[in-house]
Amino acid sequence: MKAIALSAFNQSPELIHIDVPTPAEGEVRVRVHAASVNGFDLAVANGYLNGMEHRFPVVLGRDFSGTVDELGAGVEGYQVGDRVFGVVTKNFLGDGSFAEYVTVPVAIGIAKLPDSVTFSEAAGLGLAGAAAVDSFDAAQIGADTTVLIAGATGGVGNQALQLALRAGADVIATAHSAEEVEAVTALGARNTVDYTGDVSAQVRALRAEGVDVVMHFAGDPAAVASALKKGGRFVSTIAQSVEQLGGAEDVQFTSILATPSTATLERLAKNQADHYTAIAVQREYPLAETPDAFGHFAGGTLGKLVITV
Repeated sequence: MKAIALSAFNQSPELIHIDVPTPAEGEVRVRVHAASVNGFDLAVANGYLNGMEHRFPVVLGRDFSGTVDELGAGVEGYQVGDRVFGVVTKNFLGDGSFAEYVTVPVAIGIAKLPDSVTFSEAAGLGLAGAAAVDSFDAAQIGADTTVLIAGATGGVGNQALQLALRAGADVIATAHSAEEVEAVTALGARNTVDYTGDVSAQVRALRAEGVDVVMHFAGDPAAVASALKKGGRFVSTIAQSVEQLGGAEDVQFTSILATPSTATLERLAKNQADHYTAIAVQREYPLAETPDAFGHFAGGTLGKLVITV
């Protein structure tokens, strides 16, 4: 099969031909129709995660969508031909989704896909969506909660912004270019602040008392922590401890490690199918052009970059 892989950590990703994998016990094999680019993929490609267990050639990619092609021993609840999507969750680098086939355990990281959701849409839901849902739940956002979303134009922030708005929150979103401002205000953000300036000062100019919640998906956590009210909630997919907030006091801090459970993935699929939230696909690339997609991702995007297989 064709795959985008690293033959060594000092080499660039390339299109190679490798054997089609066989599903182990408790796994299904998925014929991949689409995948999407995440920051994790670039980190692997750039050698930043070479301390993790890995197996060469390291096939890149985590998000996937496609159809079940073969069942491993003991698999229940899935049939050949089922439309599915999810996230590769194996504890080593190597069996990624930028390939014609991928094997995934059915215990976590996979769910069935409603017919009304396209493979391209589903390919962008898994990893970013799980991070957004977990962050939203941890932030305890309700009607009239004031929220600053740092990284609102990224894949995680875009989904979190929509969830917060659906809950009735008063959202301030970070944005810089006119295109970014238009994108977040079109979704419903009431105000924007320029992430190239003093974000906390801009937030305080809008809400003198600060905000109830900071959802932090990009940039320096300390630069936005002072936008928070005393006793406010700071939820981050980047910061690992409250000490990274630059001395902020009386903060309810939560570090998020996205968990793409079946229940979370089903929730994301339902949200998309019901038009409760919407995934923004900026551009699609054929598998062979995945390295080009990496370059575009590194330059910043306003939606998901999808790899079609």
